[in-house]
Amino acid sequence: MSLYSIIDIETTGGSARTDKITEIAIYITNGTNIVDKFVSLIDPECLIPYQITALTGITNQMVQGAPKFYEVARKIVEITEDTVFVAHNASFDYSFVKREFERLGYRYKRETLCTVKLSRKLIPGYKSYSLGNLCNNIGIQINNRHRAEGDVAATTELFHLLLEKDKSSFEGKFISGFSLKGLNPILDIEKVKNLPQKCGVYYFYDSDDNLIYIGKSKNIRKRVYSHFNNDKTQRALRMKSEIVQIGYEITGNELIALLLESEEIKKNKPCYNRAQRRTIHQYGLYYYYDEHNYLRFKIDKNSTNTDLPLTSYSSKKTGFEHLAYWCKELELCEKLCGLYETAGACFYHGIGECKGACIGLENSVSYNVRAKKLLSTYSYDQDDMLIVLSGKCEDELATVLIKNGKYVGFGYFEKSVLNNIDLVIDSINSYSDNKDVQQIIRTYVKTKNDFKIIELK
Repeated sequence: MSLYSIIDIETTGGSARTDKITEIAIYITNGTNIVDKFVSLIDPECLIPYQITALTGITNQMVQGAPKFYEVARKIVEITEDTVFVAHNASFDYSFVKREFERLGYRYKRETLCTVKLSRKLIPGYKSYSLGNLCNNIGIQINNRHRAEGDVAATTELFHLLLEKDKSSFEGKFISGFSLKGLNPILDIEKVKNLPQKCGVYYFYDSDDNLIYIGKSKNIRKRVYSHFNNDKTQRALRMKSEIVQIGYEITGNELIALLLESEEIKKNKPCYNRAQRRTIHQYGLYYYYDEHNYLRFKIDKNSTNTDLPLTSYSSKKTGFEHLAYWCKELELCEKLCGLYETAGACFYHGIGECKGACIGLENSVSYNVRAKKLLSTYSYDQDDMLIVLSGKCEDELATVLIKNGKYVGFGYFEKSVLNNIDLVIDSINSYSDNKDVQQIIRTYVKTKNDFKIIELK
């Protein structure tokens, strides 16, 4: 059963960066009943402005002798652990609590829900969604307004109302984060809610323990929720109804998530991954040197080539269009790129846009200088290298090994052994090299900057 921390704070002002907490109230609820609570004044270790005292009634004399934040910090961590942080205007309360912990050198992190935002979605039509006005309109009484416990008691009652409204009218979509409609009754909802919000690969299983879908995401829980909220196609609805178990593997970074997803789909062939099981990119960009040593390019079917393409395309037309762009950009000959068939000079030489490599007027040395710029765009800077990325935890790094221009595999190692290349390489687990993973890696190193390259000599 999910637990929620309903929280309200009073402060010395409106900025979490410069102001401090003077009072905190926390009610722990299971959605129906309050199961625990913590309420305390807090010594902010600074003066409370007059206008704040006029609003809250909390004076400097009242907080003298009250615990300082560091004295209640452990209690706050313990009572809110494994709960969702709920507040009216949650960004305000959460920012103050996080900032107080940051001053202590501690990273406080909780999933949040805002009852202002939820109220706008679940009970629309009111002019004001301030706690006082909203509670007055829907019949919730607030005792001790602008004091932490008075406001948190009213917010808890409001949250219970919103929770019931969400369940009865929206299948729990707004508070749970996903719709319960159409889910298999065997699926453990609490396990779904406890999925990590980290980068990795996730696995859907049916009632016969068959692996039916594999996906990757920077945020596993968020991506799984999006599957459960997808009712646009019959295929999506059917898959949703068949899921009874969800597995996952945290990868620590997106590149390894992409590589692992590709490997797992090819190995397991889940029935709902049909698109990824097929070679989506059926055509590739290939290169070779002809008998006169000109560097030439061609668009060809991936299935008919044993070589790995520089890059791949979903259609032959897309490949031709892309290669034509590079021909114009680098002043390459369209005949030498397979875009124009003729026994003599290409059309573009006749209009002055080709320097004549097609008929030997431009020598191969001069021509290849420009052609190699296209080659370098899709080639690794080094044929033997380690791509080093973030690991699955603070003291760990991940690496992908490229050897002789081929993908070897990936692994994880302790940060402390980074300078020992032999130990880093020993951490590598071997995986299959193929056109898809080469495309993944090349695209990643050309478009991302969350890694570093170690050249192997």
